[in-house]
Amino acid sequence: MPGKTPHTNGSNPVENGINGADDVEMKDDAPNQLKGGKGKKTKEGDEEMTVVVPPSKSTKLSATPPSKDSNGDVAMDGTEETNEEDAGAPKVDPVAKAISDIKSNFPLLERAVTLFDARFSLRALRSISSIRKRLTPDILAQVIAETYQSTSPAAKSLLVALDREHVAFGKSVSNEMEIDNESKAKNGKKEPKEIIPEVDIFLGILIQIYYLDNKLNQKGAVFSAHLAERIHSLNRRTLDSLSARVYFYYSLFCEQLAPLPPSPSSPVVSIRPALLSALRTAVLRKDIDTQSTVIVLLLRNYLSTSHIAQADLLISHTKFPENAANNQVARYLYYLGRIRAIQLRYTEAHEHLTAATRKAPSSPSAAGFSQTATKLLLVVELLMGDIPDRATFRIPSLERALQPYLQLVQAVRVGLLGEFENVIRQHGDTFRRDGTYTLILRLRQNVIKTGIRMMSLSYSRISLRDICIRLKLESEESAEYIVAKAIRDGVIEASLDRERGFMKSKEVGDVYATREPGEAFHDRIRACLALHDESVKAMRFPMNQHRLELKNAQEAREREREMAKEIQDGDLDEDDLGGEFEGM
Repeated sequence: MPGKTPHTNGSNPVENGINGADDVEMKDDAPNQLKGGKGKKTKEGDEEMTVVVPPSKSTKLSATPPSKDSNGDVAMDGTEETNEEDAGAPKVDPVAKAISDIKSNFPLLERAVTLFDARFSLRALRSISSIRKRLTPDILAQVIAETYQSTSPAAKSLLVALDREHVAFGKSVSNEMEIDNESKAKNGKKEPKEIIPEVDIFLGILIQIYYLDNKLNQKGAVFSAHLAERIHSLNRRTLDSLSARVYFYYSLFCEQLAPLPPSPSSPVVSIRPALLSALRTAVLRKDIDTQSTVIVLLLRNYLSTSHIAQADLLISHTKFPENAANNQVARYLYYLGRIRAIQLRYTEAHEHLTAATRKAPSSPSAAGFSQTATKLLLVVELLMGDIPDRATFRIPSLERALQPYLQLVQAVRVGLLGEFENVIRQHGDTFRRDGTYTLILRLRQNVIKTGIRMMSLSYSRISLRDICIRLKLESEESAEYIVAKAIRDGVIEASLDRERGFMKSKEVGDVYATREPGEAFHDRIRACLALHDESVKAMRFPMNQHRLELKNAQEAREREREMAKEIQDGDLDEDDLGGEFEGM
């Protein structure tokens, strides 16, 4: 159409469906006077009315009117301007941010000391996971230089551990990232502030983590020994949660030093006196965190060198604290289950490992512990003569890790000795790495028993020669011995005829006529009651709440005595009380 601008395909801003922001003239369609008398007639000769199109939301929200460029286009607010502002915004220095995150934990440690509340120390320790990836010697040295005075011996020892002895003290990265600005004096200098020992140990733990992540195990072991001696000499209850973490990393460093366990000359053997001394001190000081952590570390230490008797002796002479953290309880139950499984006490091992898998954290970072505990639990169930539930192998976090054990369960379930030996030959390295190889070798007799039980259910009478051929045994005498032992253990209901050389099965009765269903039901009820008791113990109640309840009850009894005395004296009547006295 003539006089109409060509379509620009969205290059111009659109307001209410019309390109451009100019007024639109309505011809021959609008009256000369608006309704209600609000409009005015136009000048003489003008027979048209101008209607202004209302602005869009983006224009209404902006404080300044839209500006036109040289081509008459209107600049849209929030597009080019915001991009320019984002481009010009100052970027946060990652080094300064890491330093600020580390120093933000110091007020938490001070509050833990002031209020004598370990929860603030635990909050500081939980923040390590977010700081861990950004730890460098320069960042740690800068934090030490900004926190301590140049004459502090603790700062010098920490800087020597980082090989940064010549760092200048007192220099800050940026004024915006300052935390202790309020401590400045009027003359512009910072007042000297005493640094609590908890800050020293917290920075020492960060140095331990830096050594561990960079595999500086020898330096980490030496520094950890010095840090443990410092904690032992301080004797502060507010260091309990921090000291437990120090001993944990100390043990990890020694486990990774050559020669590796189970060598008798491994450094894990030399650390045992230090751990036992720490356990004695923690018991005397009633340090629950350090006590639970060191007991778990000692059990792990003994198991790494196959000193099962010493581990069992430690369990019998120590009592694991009831109020320990859930993660330490899960570890303790796992090591206790492993020791009981090695000692052929499969029922106790099954109980401990089941509790360990239930208490295992559900976070993805703890998937390794859940997989390890489940693997050992499956082997123990097979040694007990039970077949694990197939749903266990379908859990997404366990499906891939339990694939070799699924094949092992299938071989044991059908009682095929050849398939069982093939699985061991194929996945032997995996079983050795998991620490279950020696326990799996014990399953050979279970496979044979399972095969005999399957044959006793399938045949009413079967010769010993056929049993020897099907189970691939060496001779008929060994088959006779195995069948006799299975009958004595109650695995099968059968009788053995040695003269004719066959096994005769008895008729299978109703299982519900036996005590087996009642015993299984009793086990489930006992597990549910134990879980309920543990849940009640884990609940946190307000401090001294019982004293407030006793006080309120005592006041109520005193009021009742006063009212009863006044009624007896005639000062009050039951009608004056409004019936309240009857309910007391």
